[in-house]
Amino acid sequence: MEPRNHSGLPVFLLLGLSEKPEIPSVLFGLFLSLYLVTVFGNLLIILAISSDSHLHTPMYFFLSNLSFSDICFTSTTIPKMLLNIQTQSKVITYAGCITQMYFFTVFGLLDNLLLTAMAYDRFVAVCHPLHYTVIMNPQLCAQLLILTWLISVLGALPESLSMLRLSFCAVIEVPHYFCELPEVLHLACSDTFITNVVLYIVTGVMGFFPLAGILFSYSRIVSSVLKISTVGGKYKAFSTCGSHLSVVSLFYGTCLGVYLSSTWTHASQRGVLASVLYTVVTPMMNPFIYSLRNRDMKGTLRKLLCSILSSQ
Repeated sequence: MEPRNHSGLPVFLLLGLSEKPEIPSVLFGLFLSLYLVTVFGNLLIILAISSDSHLHTPMYFFLSNLSFSDICFTSTTIPKMLLNIQTQSKVITYAGCITQMYFFTVFGLLDNLLLTAMAYDRFVAVCHPLHYTVIMNPQLCAQLLILTWLISVLGALPESLSMLRLSFCAVIEVPHYFCELPEVLHLACSDTFITNVVLYIVTGVMGFFPLAGILFSYSRIVSSVLKISTVGGKYKAFSTCGSHLSVVSLFYGTCLGVYLSSTWTHASQRGVLASVLYTVVTPMMNPFIYSLRNRDMKGTLRKLLCSILSSQ
């Protein structure tokens, strides 16, 4: 039975990843597992950093906030998808769709900006080690965090507000498992020129400047590392950036590439599946990257897990 539109607002149907009837139950188990790993993995990172005074440094301060952002980022899409599979419903309301798009953009931008702040932290640590504690003081870290939140919250508004001026048919089938802005934009019944312009400008600005900041920081880091005479010194200096560089590569290799390409081409099943990489896989992998490549983090996580198990 088709959902009826009693309020005059459109109703969106999220078609999901597959139309085959036997697939949803498999997807439910898979995405529930991935979501739980993401949430508990990032929560462990937050608990480990907060419980160990040795990790109360700017790098881990931003990492704990990145973990919190990853939990929120994943939670904007996956719980609704799981609920729809469980209830065998594809419906998401107009308000729910706009809200999902807004918060998805907020936490996507927040991830991006936190990675930029972490790149600046690594730049100061490698290029100005003697002045690191003076430059990266708690006041500056708090100001950077507030700035990233402010830019993310305000930066997501133009795209979401521009969607409110568009008109849609009564029932819209979205070939996706969440309301991704470019996908919904393709389905509008009214002229989308202004909204497309806003989308390209916001995506360009919010993608270019953070990436430029990261590239500039690493260009200076590489320049400083090459000036170190010993191989061991070079390795030690650059190893402090390894985890962050891995996360940056994973984030931009999936999120930015898929998102920018989807603004130019209409959705395909391949594009929808590719979206899983930056909405689920990337937030899930971040805790593993930082814990497996970082000796201090591994030691703290081991102590934390042992204390949790011993208390049971």
